[in-house]
Amino acid sequence: MSELPPLVDAAWVQEHQGEPDLLLGDVRGPNAHQRGHLPGSIPLVLGSPPPFAEAETLREFAVEVQRRLGRHGVDGSERLVLYDRGDCVGAAASAQAALLAGHPSVSVLAEGFAGWPGEVEAGAVELQKTKTRLEPRLEAVPTWQELRDRLDDPNLTILDVRTPEEYSGKAGSPCDPRQAHIPGARLLEYERLFAGAGQPLPPEQVRELAGLPEEAAVVTYCHSGSRSALAALALRAAGYDARNYPGSWHEWSRHDELPVEK
Repeated sequence: MSELPPLVDAAWVQEHQGEPDLLLGDVRGPNAHQRGHLPGSIPLVLGSPPPFAEAETLREFAVEVQRRLGRHGVDGSERLVLYDRGDCVGAAASAQAALLAGHPSVSVLAEGFAGWPGEVEAGAVELQKTKTRLEPRLEAVPTWQELRDRLDDPNLTILDVRTPEEYSGKAGSPCDPRQAHIPGARLLEYERLFAGAGQPLPPEQVRELAGLPEEAAVVTYCHSGSRSALAALALRAAGYDARNYPGSWHEWSRHDELPVEK
C-alpha cells in the first residue's frame, strides 16, 4: 500500500484516480451521494466517536464502524480518502472513527465536494459487502481518563482551540456547568490554522503557529469536538501526532472531580 497523507487536495485525488487501492468515501449521506458525487466514490457514513465515552463504549463503537466499513466493501487494504460538503468537519470526525476501528490508511479531502474542480457523477452505486480484518485502535480517541492521568506528562501537549473568552472562563456554552479550561492546556484558536473552510494552512505555517517540536504528541479539544477535530486534522497534515478529544469541555466540565484552570 502506498503512503497516504492525512490530508490531500483535489489535485492529488485527480492524479491518483484509477489506482486500484484508492477508495473515495462520501460521508455526506446516501441521498447527497446519489444526487452528485466524486467519480468512483461510494457513500460511507461512519458517524463520529461518541462523547462521554468509556473504553468499553469506544470498543463497541469501533466494532460498529468495522461493520459499516464491511457493509460498504471496505476491508482495510485500501487507501481511504473521505470527503464531506466542504468544511471537513464531517470528514475529520469520520476519519477518526475509521482510525478507531483500526483502518491503517485514512485521509481527508481538503474542501471536500465543494472544492472539487472536475466533473461529478450522479445515481446510485452498487456496493460489495466484505469482511474486515481490523483490530480496534482505542488509542485513536483520547478519553477524559487518559487526559486526567497525563496532565503532568511532558510528552503530551493539550491544545484548547476555543475562543480566548471560553478558555478564560469568561464565556462558554450555558449547558456546561463550569467555565474554564483543562489545567495546563495551551490556547490556539482553530480558525488560525485555516485559510478558509476546509483549507488548513500550509504545514510550515501551522508548525509556526503551534510552536511545538515535530515529535510532539498533541490532543485538541473545544466545546463538543467539532472545532478540535478540524484543528487535529490541520496539525496531522503538518506532521504532528495529533488526536481529537471528542468529549471536549462539554464532557470534562461535568466531572466535578476533574480539575479546571482559569
